[in-house]
Order: sequence, then structure tokens, then C-alpha cells
Amino acid sequence: MLPIIYLYTAMKDQILRTTVVGSYPFPGWLEFACQNLDQFGPADVEEMIEDAVVAAVHDQTAAGLDTITDGEQTRLDFNLSFYGYIHGIRANETETRKFGPAAHDQRGKHDIIDSLSAPKGLGVVKEYLRLKRLAPPGPVLKASIPGPYTLSGRLLPNQQYKDRYAITEALLPIISKELEDLVAAGCHEITVDEPSMSCYAYKEDTKKLQDIFNRTVAPVVGKCRLSTHMCFGNFKGRPVGFRSIKPMLPDFLHLKVNEIHIEMANREFAEIELLKVFAEKMDVAVGIVDVKNYYIETPEDIAERINRCLKYVPAEKLSLAPDCGLSQTARWAARQKLVNLVKGTQMVREKI
Repeated sequence: MLPIIYLYTAMKDQILRTTVVGSYPFPGWLEFACQNLDQFGPADVEEMIEDAVVAAVHDQTAAGLDTITDGEQTRLDFNLSFYGYIHGIRANETETRKFGPAAHDQRGKHDIIDSLSAPKGLGVVKEYLRLKRLAPPGPVLKASIPGPYTLSGRLLPNQQYKDRYAITEALLPIISKELEDLVAAGCHEITVDEPSMSCYAYKEDTKKLQDIFNRTVAPVVGKCRLSTHMCFGNFKGRPVGFRSIKPMLPDFLHLKVNEIHIEMANREFAEIELLKVFAEKMDVAVGIVDVKNYYIETPEDIAERINRCLKYVPAEKLSLAPDCGLSQTARWAARQKLVNLVKGTQMVREKI
């Protein structure tokens, strides 16, 4: 594990840490309000944002999670909202499919019309400071941000940026600067979401992806607890990538992180034995709750899954989480899944 220069709280030292990836469902009233924003003033909007974060924090702390986020309540999507901070782009609605079954080609795209920049940052520092102000003492506070390769996926190449990798390189310093600003603001736990890397590892140059990631996080390595989230897509509960860990190996073992989060529950724990090789290099957060399924895992289900993971990952290196962010799961289900995640984890802790 990489060295960390800040002090852990007692809860962070808890074995079998319970955590989340980042997003949480919007309250129903917030979705309604977002469709009628013309009826609200700036003060009203800020109050709604705070109320939504309070609701997300309440659900996570009531469940008993060791590590929480703001639920990404200010984001339309785990990465689409970031485009509102980036200069040099405009929305392109002609490139998205409008009708038929929900799929990733219905997510927003953007034309690049000038050099890419984000002179006011990406808004994550403001999110973290709000969370810090509103959260109760106890849980570790985590911020999440998409990596440049994933963020490049909704931007269309042009003459200046001829392919996805050129766009990624332009976004890389923007993400790095946001990570530095987060650490300067006192954030000690950061997840860099790079699901596009895991989705497309089967067909892309994984050494190149590894290099992109490591250059992105280089300014904050050793200055915070750094993790990355790898999954196979979750738009409207649908994956998009080739759902196998094997293409990520061995190159993703060299990502400069303290912890890697890997989707497992939705894949029925296929390739669970490969967790062992990751655990030899870093901590492992296992997606042990299926966010794409409305079956509510019981505490006994959770305990059984944890015990299976413990065959490959030592308890002191294992964290438990949902497969992905919970934004695509109804709040009633998300809440109960987290409650049972914590209960099942406690069952195992008591026997270790």
C-alpha cells in the first residue's frame, strides 16, 4: 500500500470497512424541482441542494457506513454534469438516440468548439466543503471525481482533438488540478472513477490506460487515501463493457492507488480468485451489493459473500461496498441494501 501522511481516525482503522462508490438516489422532490427550476431562485436552489445532501448523509449514517459521500446530489450524472464546468464545448443532441430501450447511446454528447479548459475548476471542492459542513462527526468523508479517460467519452473528436486519447490528454491536467485542490481543502479520501478503463480494457492498450491514470493522480499520491472504481457500466441498470477482470491484468496492478474497487455482485462473483492478485498490491473494495437488482440482499447473504472474499483478500485489506454508485437504484431499495450491508459486515467482524 502507498504511504499516507495523514492520521487515520479510529473508524478508518476498522477492519472490513463499509463504504460507497459515490452517487446516491435523488429524493423524488429534487427530481421534480429540477424539472421546474424556472420557479426557483438561487437561494431556493442552494437550499434544495443542502437538503438533498442532508438526506443522502442521513441515509448513509443511519445505515452505519464507515465512509460516506454527499451522494453526488448536485450532479445530473456521475460525470455528465462536469461538462457544465468545461469551456470549449457545446451540447450535441443530434448524436444521441431518442427512443427505444434505454442504453448508453442515449446519454448526452458534446461538440468541442474551442480549446478545453475549466478556469473555475470542476465543482468537486465545493461539494466536499458542503459535505464537511453538513456531515456529523464520525464517518470518513469521501469525494469522487471521474478520471480523464472516462470524462472524455462524451466529447466528440474534432480537428484539434483528433481522437479520444487526445481529448483525454487535454482533460488530464484539469482533473489533476481538481485533485490537488481537494487535498488542499482537507479531503483525505478520494475516488477517481474510471469505469471506461475497465469497460474497454479488452480492446484498448492497458499500459497506455495505466500511464494515463498514474499521471493524473501523480500530484496527490501519498497525500490522501486514493482509490479507483472499476465497473462495467450502469446506465439505467445496464452494463456496457466486456465484463471480465482478466483484460485488466497485469497492467492495472500498477495503478498508483491505495485501493481498487471492483464490481462483483452483479457478475455473481465470477473471477473472484483474481482479487488475490490485486490484494497483493493494494487494498480491495469489493462490490458486494448488486445495484442493478431489486432483490434486497439479507445480512446473511452479505456475510456469506464477505466470507468468500476473505479467502482471497485479508480482512485488514478488504472493504465492502455496492457494485457501483446507487443513483440508478430507487431510494427505498438503496437504503435497505446499505442497512443490510452494514449488518452483514458486523456479523463477520464479530467472528474475526
